[in-house]
Amino acid sequence: MHRFRSQLTIAFVAGILGLLVVVQLRSQAGPSALAQLSSQDLTVLVANVNARNDQLRREASSLERDLQTLVQNRSRGGASVGEVEEDLNRVRAYAGLEPVGGPGVKIAIRGPIDGHGVEELINELRNAGSEAIGVDGIRVVSGVVVVGPAGFAEVDGVALGDSFDLDAIGAPDKLTGSLTRAGGVIAQLAATLPLVTVTVTPVDRLELPATNRSLVPEHGSPRL
Repeated sequence: MHRFRSQLTIAFVAGILGLLVVVQLRSQAGPSALAQLSSQDLTVLVANVNARNDQLRREASSLERDLQTLVQNRSRGGASVGEVEEDLNRVRAYAGLEPVGGPGVKIAIRGPIDGHGVEELINELRNAGSEAIGVDGIRVVSGVVVVGPAGFAEVDGVALGDSFDLDAIGAPDKLTGSLTRAGGVIAQLAATLPLVTVTVTPVDRLELPATNRSLVPEHGSPRL
């Protein structure tokens, strides 16, 4: 009796396994989802896939172009910022807002010169291409004038006395030639102020301080 039950159990398990094998084989041998589609549906599906692929390619190309543009703009932007900073520094130095240094001439003035004579020297230096001028350590910028009679000249309200230096940054040979040329400003001063001596000395390096004056306009403002 026990043997019969064991055989019956084995037969039952074998039947179940056989049924599972048949079901598995039929499921694998069955038609796929694509196989069930009509030729028209397959054509539409392929067209949609191709359209999506083309869209993805266009998006990838657009992103690559955007990346190249950003890299180029960054490079140009960095250069532009550097150029703007350099230009700003040059403007600030030329305006007298920053201390400057460079080759130029040192003009020793001895004797009772008047304000007009000093102004003549400054104007000659400017016309000769001087980039920065200082009188007795005072930076000459817009609004700074030298006034007063002989022996009592003042620059920006500071008395000069009978012995002071006028410094100018620029090409030493050009500035020297312009000041000392025949019939030039020094020759004219010698004729009108015989007690005054003016000596020009080219130097390799001069240091001029920044101005203490405020160059911000009181009533005007930039218009962009």
